[in-house]
Amino acid sequence: MSEILTNYRQTILLVDDTPNNLTVLNAILKDTYKVRIANNGEQALRLAERLPIPDLILLDVMMPGMDGFEVCRRLKNNVLTADIPVIFLTAKTQEVDEINGFNVGAADYLHKPLSPAIVLIRVRNILLMQDLKNSIQEHNLLLEDRVAQRTQELYKMQDAIIMAMGVMAELRDEETGLHLKRTQEYVRLLANAVMNHPRFIGELDSISIEWMAKSAPLHDIGKVGIPDAILHKPARLTPEEFSIMKNHPTYGRNIILEVERMLGGESLFLRYAREIAYGHQEKWDGSGYPLGAKGEEIPVSARLMALADVYDALRSRRVYKPPFSHEMAMNIIIEGRGKHFDPDLVDAFQTLADRFAQIAEEYADPNDEDINDMACSANH
Repeated sequence: MSEILTNYRQTILLVDDTPNNLTVLNAILKDTYKVRIANNGEQALRLAERLPIPDLILLDVMMPGMDGFEVCRRLKNNVLTADIPVIFLTAKTQEVDEINGFNVGAADYLHKPLSPAIVLIRVRNILLMQDLKNSIQEHNLLLEDRVAQRTQELYKMQDAIIMAMGVMAELRDEETGLHLKRTQEYVRLLANAVMNHPRFIGELDSISIEWMAKSAPLHDIGKVGIPDAILHKPARLTPEEFSIMKNHPTYGRNIILEVERMLGGESLFLRYAREIAYGHQEKWDGSGYPLGAKGEEIPVSARLMALADVYDALRSRRVYKPPFSHEMAMNIIIEGRGKHFDPDLVDAFQTLADRFAQIAEEYADPNDEDINDMACSANH
């Protein structure tokens, strides 16, 4: 690599309509740099695009046809040549002329008659500054790439931790990580469908929807506080047992509040996780728990989760029931419109019913063969 760098010579494009000026400049620079020569603006623009792209252009201001100012403007408007530094060559000494040159993008000025020593110093300095600029840009790109890579790693780690926490709760309930994946996809699908609805437009956007979907696996995290005898009971719960089960949304909220406290404050992700954990058992008509909240008192994230969770529970095998067919589950959701569920979410669900069925089939639990059997029967 060091040998390549040692042998590398930078390229300078000389542009002047006077042959003598080109001869002088070529003599000054040819021993140190590779030199290209153009005697008018059109030729200069063509040579500036030829690979390798010049590292520097020495450009005469006063030329017939296209003058140096116009050449510079076109160079700066061309993505291939915009970053090439330009040193203007001129016999003009008025301040306004230099201002005009800098306004069109000049890096420096050389006044005629040219001094070989000054030319070499100015050229060297501009090239050094350009090398420094390029090095800084490359360094910044490298840093951005590393930051992006690290950010992706953190997101993946965060997603893994979220899923692990959710699975921890689900394993106690004898469910699987596929339940978490399905409900996550249902929430994302349903939220995207109503994102532009007038009732949801202020609360749902692509960022909030993604955080809601990421938070969905934590909806039953509070079940870690429910005794096994109740959680695993293969029969209907007694009123006393059900009153204990109804504490799991509160337990879930408290767990997430404690995480927030440890992290030093609320985050968008934890806000949705807390809303979903605490509110997914609430019902539109106020008959849910733990608060008996109704209508729009229930956060949108929790309303989305409620429908997703019920649909998945209906489609899945439980110790107390076999999996229901998609049609049966769909009818139960529709019957719950305006009672259990937000009416507009049910309406959106009906338009998405086939996609819900596809997700249920795609991420079916291994022991839920009935789902695949029912899907196959429906297709024949």
